[in-house]
Amino acid sequence: MAGQRLFATAGANDDIVRAVAGHLDPDEFPSASAGDGPMTMRTPRGTPRPAAPAAPLPGLGPRTWGEVPRRSRQVLVVAGRDRNAPVSTAVLYEHTGAGWRAGPSRPAHNALNGWTGHHREGDLRSPIGVYTLTDAGGRLPDPGTRLPYDWSADFSVGGTGFAGEPLAGSFDYVVAIDYNRRPGTSPLDRTRPLGPERGGGIWLHIDHGGPTRGCVSLGADAMKELLRALDPDHRPVVVMGDAASLER
Repeated sequence: MAGQRLFATAGANDDIVRAVAGHLDPDEFPSASAGDGPMTMRTPRGTPRPAAPAAPLPGLGPRTWGEVPRRSRQVLVVAGRDRNAPVSTAVLYEHTGAGWRAGPSRPAHNALNGWTGHHREGDLRSPIGVYTLTDAGGRLPDPGTRLPYDWSADFSVGGTGFAGEPLAGSFDYVVAIDYNRRPGTSPLDRTRPLGPERGGGIWLHIDHGGPTRGCVSLGADAMKELLRALDPDHRPVVVMGDAASLER
């Protein structure tokens, strides 16, 4: 039914920030309380840490791999063609008893101006980093995801994109990327723990055939498959950025 919410009602944001910060597992999010703050679930660039081992996933350097939570067993790698380009590829890696298994490589779009390590509202760049994937939703009914799913007509979008392409249907399925948002809430929640000037509403959503304002977009079938694959018990994350940045 349209408008159905599958999220518990939370209290004041300050209380939520304190509660989450007080219960983060340092083994899972080694630097979650530093830099950008606990709600981004990202290890800030430049935070001192022991040398990381070589990444078992192709295209990720030791610094990037060192930011992936140790308990994550699903890692979506979105690698941009260039720092200033809106074209990427996406691969979901899942850890099995025999090691990491790669899914198919999918074409993707990111923001019009490419990537940035310090995202600002309106810069038309996607944020580089490692972010948890905790919440989903869309204009269409739940396709069978294990993530909390907000089915709502509020995911409707109209108008045209940067190439004049129609945007209708882009938010039929979305997964919120936990950049400057409160995990455990609908992707529609507009709480911005880092402040509105740092942007927000960064999602994985259905590709409309052109660059985004900051999100990452995948084909409709790929988004449906991703929603069905993501499992909160495997602590999924997205590792996203231009390929050269991810190789560090």
